[in-house]
Amino acid sequence: MGHGKEARAISQLLECVKERILETVKRSQVPEDAEHAHNTLKWVRTLRPNPGPLLEIGALGHDIERAVPEKKVRKEDFSDYNAFKSAHAANSARILAKLMEECGWDTRSIQIVSRIVTRHETGGDEDSDLLRDADAISFFEVNLPYYFKRHDLQEVERRCIWGYLRLSPGLRHLVKGFKYEDKTLQSLVARVVKEHS
Repeated sequence: MGHGKEARAISQLLECVKERILETVKRSQVPEDAEHAHNTLKWVRTLRPNPGPLLEIGALGHDIERAVPEKKVRKEDFSDYNAFKSAHAANSARILAKLMEECGWDTRSIQIVSRIVTRHETGGDEDSDLLRDADAISFFEVNLPYYFKRHDLQEVERRCIWGYLRLSPGLRHLVKGFKYEDKTLQSLVARVVKEHS
């Protein structure tokens, strides 16, 4: 296959899976999920211009399991938050793999995306680290105000510390630049940054 035909084929495969991901996340009961998917992709592209189709798929679909109620893992089923996040990531990877397979992606590409998404909470390789960082930045930019409305202050602080510490040290300064309408939330984030820098 020539380079032009190969590029067109990949473009068609990418559009198919992106469309399926976005259809799914739009139905999520978590109101910020669709915006977070787009914002995580924005940060992946900011941190690595031209990241390639597989990382783009991972960015858009890394939290897809939250939008599939019958497959969603529940935090209350886990005694440890990291175990819950690990199960969430693995579940999202399984759902994405099925969508990619249905769109006609090859086994190797599916395995790469599955690895990236399975590791997106902890990192462990260059691509997974990048997705972890983009996800963490997007949490502070997009998700946190929603999280703040749903949880008590102690839980919000715990989640902010967890998210801040999972971010690569060289990118933590970005969190300082986010402004929140709620002064209590702004103060909490400023304190977390100060105490954990």
